[in-house]
Amino acid sequence: MNSTLAEMDGVRSLVLGSSLTELLRRWLPGQRWYSGSGHRITDVSVAAATELAPDCFHLLIRVQESTERDAAHYQLVLGATRTPPPRLRHCVVGRVDGPDGHELVVYDAVHDHRVAVLLLDRIRRGGTTGHLHFESFPRSAVPAGLTPRVVSTEQSNTSIVYGDQLILKLFRRVQRGTNPDLEVPTALSRSGYPWVPAPSAWFCTTVPFWATLGMVQPFISGAVDGWTLALNPATARDGFVEQAHHLGRTTGELHMALASAFPTRPPTPHHLPRLAEEMTRRLVHAAAAVPALSRHSPALRDIFAVASEAGDDLPLQRIHGDLHLGQVLWARGRWHVVDFEGEPSQPMAERCADRSPMRDIVGMLRSFDYAGHMGRGAHPDWADRCRTAFCAGYGEAGGFDPLAAEPLLRAYEADRAVYEVLYEASHRPDWTAVPLRAVARLTSAR
Repeated sequence: MNSTLAEMDGVRSLVLGSSLTELLRRWLPGQRWYSGSGHRITDVSVAAATELAPDCFHLLIRVQESTERDAAHYQLVLGATRTPPPRLRHCVVGRVDGPDGHELVVYDAVHDHRVAVLLLDRIRRGGTTGHLHFESFPRSAVPAGLTPRVVSTEQSNTSIVYGDQLILKLFRRVQRGTNPDLEVPTALSRSGYPWVPAPSAWFCTTVPFWATLGMVQPFISGAVDGWTLALNPATARDGFVEQAHHLGRTTGELHMALASAFPTRPPTPHHLPRLAEEMTRRLVHAAAAVPALSRHSPALRDIFAVASEAGDDLPLQRIHGDLHLGQVLWARGRWHVVDFEGEPSQPMAERCADRSPMRDIVGMLRSFDYAGHMGRGAHPDWADRCRTAFCAGYGEAGGFDPLAAEPLLRAYEADRAVYEVLYEASHRPDWTAVPLRAVARLTSAR
């Protein structure tokens, strides 16, 4: 895309001035990766800007919402031109007046083929430009000349696939420190664990703080994510149960590898009572917001109380943190695990904290339950078979049988289902019945 000198000056003045504020304030809430609370944005400012091309800038923006005490930071790559080609019109942020009186169109440039190629080339060459630092891992090669395409299903981040060989993940919400989606796969690759794609390059910002911005990994060509596979009529009701067993083994192997790559620690003597108190507090909050949950509250409290007296919890360790069927890929006859970022809206310390492996286990069990209620009709019996197969597979590789720790498993799953009720009521009301059914099942089977 060619730009006149006036257009280039217009982009610079736009970035360095205050013209972006109103554009971004209107545009941000409509983006799938924006994790704002839905309240009014009171301030948008540019925290750091680096020119990638004369008509394209990399930005770190600071966003303040009316109800939030702390501001959030987001990563943007913005371009500007008089007339964007048709393929970029869905990426338009807004329009501003250029210095020569002609209107400039500001757009989200990660969708621009030219900019995507430029960004990977900059990562491949390494070094520092402005507030950006680029790094390739030793003995890794990031080839040039690969054709980019933006992955359309991303939500909390944006990923670009290059030539079906590499995938670049851009972390849209940026927090201080090393992103766990870079930290954990790097540690696993160094320890020899083969079923998580090893990062081959990354880049970070040094302003307004040090933070991971993105990373490059091998792209698993031909892979199908577990959610899609589970809902496929050709496999969902029969063959997937065997794959659920394999997935349990993979999860057990992953936890063992994480326990080797990172320090573990035993729970304190008061860990389970305090955990039960946290679960109860979350229940009280959720029941106040979703009245349908209230009638189950006494039974749920009992489930948490029983777990608090179950003896010692499992050793605390690094876990995946957001494990479900969408975070695993089936390729070449086995599972691969991806997306170790955790919940982007949570503080980095929470996302990197040691947890019980039960949290990952129940995340997958709840995912089976959701898949069993999707499609052409409810199939809770299929979900039950997948749950049993998954736990059996985990017991073969993970060091313990989840079903043998039934009070803990029930409490963790009930706590997860309570969270899901609140989430669905707030974001997808039509789905609220799925976790409510799980709450009813868990409380009736005491």
